[in-house]
Parts: sequence; structure tokens; C-alpha cells
Amino acid sequence: MPSSHEWFKFAEWADQYGDIIYLNILGQPMVVLNSTKHAIELLDKRSNIYSDRPALMMGGEIVGWKYTLALTPYGRRFREYRRFIAKLIGGPAQMQTHLPLEEYETKRFLKRILDDPGRVAEHIRKTAGCIILKLSHGYEVQEGRDPLVELVDVATEQFSEASSPGAFLVDVFPLLRYVPAWMPGAGFQKKAQEWKGTLDRMVDEPHEFVKKRMEENTNIPSYTSELLQTETLEGDKEFNIKWSAASLYSGGADTTVSAVYTFFLAMTLYPHIAKRAQAEIDSVIGGDRLPTFEDRPNLPYVEALVKEVFRWNPVVPLGVPHRLTEDDTYEGYFIPKGSIVIANIWKILRNPSLYTDPSTFDPTRFIPESGRIPAPDSRDYCFGFGRRICPGLHLADASVFLSCAMVLATFDITKIVENGQVVEPKVEYTSGTISHPKPFKCIIKPRSAKAEALILSMDEQP
Repeated sequence: MPSSHEWFKFAEWADQYGDIIYLNILGQPMVVLNSTKHAIELLDKRSNIYSDRPALMMGGEIVGWKYTLALTPYGRRFREYRRFIAKLIGGPAQMQTHLPLEEYETKRFLKRILDDPGRVAEHIRKTAGCIILKLSHGYEVQEGRDPLVELVDVATEQFSEASSPGAFLVDVFPLLRYVPAWMPGAGFQKKAQEWKGTLDRMVDEPHEFVKKRMEENTNIPSYTSELLQTETLEGDKEFNIKWSAASLYSGGADTTVSAVYTFFLAMTLYPHIAKRAQAEIDSVIGGDRLPTFEDRPNLPYVEALVKEVFRWNPVVPLGVPHRLTEDDTYEGYFIPKGSIVIANIWKILRNPSLYTDPSTFDPTRFIPESGRIPAPDSRDYCFGFGRRICPGLHLADASVFLSCAMVLATFDITKIVENGQVVEPKVEYTSGTISHPKPFKCIIKPRSAKAEALILSMDEQP
């Protein structure tokens, strides 16, 4: 079992053994699905028995992430979380309410890049935090360093490490959770306690912030405040509101960051693609205003570029593992109850029969040019499958589109030159449940004085 970047090894095994891989890890059966056909047949069409989550001992049980939507078992709490979240961002109609906030915060993102282009990764993270924390808790993120954004960043980074398959021996031998922290080899215990403290703060502090505002009658409408006011707070209702809100911002704050940073990496490596997208924006919108979400239907190449951002290096390469709740038979194979089932999303989106020359960033694969049939929409796979599909997919999609369109309209992104040599960024990604591009250098400059003026002409906050 590989200990990092597991999707590469699973893809290699798929090429050698076939698209369904069965592993037995010290008695724990695991099935890896490496094609769209198998993922859809099992995780979508048989979602009634493939929608549970395995108990992840380190990340879920000991640290405590089992109460977030991503890891909560399939059942009543899961359905209540989904019902709550659907009210806020469940579909395009709900998203219409939030588009002014998305556009406003993306303009602030452009201003941050203009002021300090060398810290673009931090600006991406800050913008994602501004949007999701305003929606979830009505929290206004401070300019400069913001303690809550930093707390969420640390917690989500810890989640990615704690939930990575095979990263901790206690996930294989659950009894190790009872080993004292002072014993040799039990360093994971100290790490788990530290991470649990971070998670508890991430969940409790924003929730208490909302309750205090409500008591003071200074509340800003948000997901949390609306549910606290409209739901009957009996039993574990408030607990579910608190943890579903934490699921919103911990999930949304990190995944969107990876996708937008991938966009900057791709534009640095493929300047001709950026030029074509900019030409489309200029012809449709001109240079007197910034793109908005309403322009999306008229920007087919930018739309294809967004699909390619989601495909090229998916944010969650293996999704989050599913767990089978009863014995099943599929294509002559017996899959036992309790099996962990993983969709290798990275391999699915790198399938050359679906995506020609898959390692190359090429938006035209999604455009029906010269009678060519376009490739399948990457968003049908990158957000997961079945009843476990990401509930924030519409929010993520809107955020990435607006970031790509507005940045392309106003900035040129080019390779850096050091000592007279052009520096080619490497396409390298971190391991873990959520995978990010490793830091790289690029030059980001306004396209013109007019573009700079557009960035500086901020609208009023919605």
C-alpha cells in the first residue's frame, strides 16, 4: 500500500490488472474503481448500499472529524446535514442569492493580487475564506492576517493528512488508539490531541461568534443564524447545525483554493491558452467592465477552461472513501460487506479514451470544434458520486469560474526569468486527501492601465 500519492500507484495497478482492483489490508477489504463505468454503476446506481463512510481511526475517531459531513456515517445525521446545506447552496436557484457576494469578493481578490502579486496563494486562500465564512457565519474577514481564516487553514491541512489512506498505523490496527502517548511509536497520540484541539476551536469559535451576535442584536444573516432561528433546537439539532456549518467552511475553504491555484499554474505553463481566453473576454465584454456570472453563457472557451482546471489535477484525487453496508456482487465479483470502496478520480480524469493526451492542459477537448464530440464534463466526476457527491459543487464551480474570468480579464500571467533563464514551473502536487499544487513562481501584472483602473474601482459591499 503506497504511503503517499496513492492515486498514481492505483492508476499503475489499473493499467496492469484492470479497472477494478481488490486489496486486502490485514483483513480489511478495499476496492479501487479506476473507470467512470464502475464508479457510476456502484457508487451512483447502487448508492443505497455504497453511501456509508468507513471509520477512519486517526482522522475520524481520535481527532474528531467524524462529525463533519465528509466523514459522518450514512444515516439520520447525514440526511439532516444535507437538508440544511441544500437550503443555502443546493442548486443554481439558491446560488443566485450569493452571486453578488462571490463577485464582490473576487474583485477584492484582484485588488490583493495588484497590491502584492508575490503572495497569490495566500490571496486565493483568503478569498475562499471570505466567501464561505460570510455565508456560513456572517463573519467579516479582516484584511491582513485573520485569526479565523488561519485557524481554518491549519485545521483543513491537518484533516488532509489525518484522513490520507495508509498514513497512520492506527487506521490499520485500531487497538493502537489505546496505547499511551509516552510509549515508543505512539507519537501519533500527541499529534492527534493537538489536531483535536485545533478542530474543536474551528468548530466552536465561529458558532459562538454567531450566538453572541444574535444575543446583541447585531447579527449578520448567515446559514448558522437562520437555522438557529428557524429550527426547533431539541435533541442534537444545535450540534448538527454547528457541525454542518463547520463542514461547509472547512470543505469549501480548502478545495476551491487548490482549484484556483491550479488555474494560475496552468496559465503560467500554457500562455497561448490564456491569450485565447483573454481574446474571447475582450470580444464579448470589452475593457470597460469586469466579467460577471451573467456573462458565462457567452464565454464558451472560458467555460471549457474551467472544466479543464477541474480535470487536469483534481482537488480530491481519490474522493473520500465509501463503505459497503451489505454483501454485493458485480460483474461476477463478490464484494463483501464492510469493504472500503475508493473512486480513483485522478485516473478517471486521465483516461486517454475519454481525454486525449490527458497530461496536457487543453480546454478545446470540451468544445465541439470541427464536428468533434466534446469530452465528458469533468464536473460530473470531480465532485464525487452518488449520495456522497459534494453539496458545495455549485458554490465551488461559481467561485472558480469568476476567479478565472476576472483574473484573465485584468492580468497577464507569465513565467519568471532568473539569471537570464526562463524558469519552467514543475507540475507537482502535495499528497493527502486534498491535493494542492506545490509553490511555484510566476509574474502577474495588470494587462493595461485600464485594467488596473477597473481593479481599483470597487463596488459597494452587497
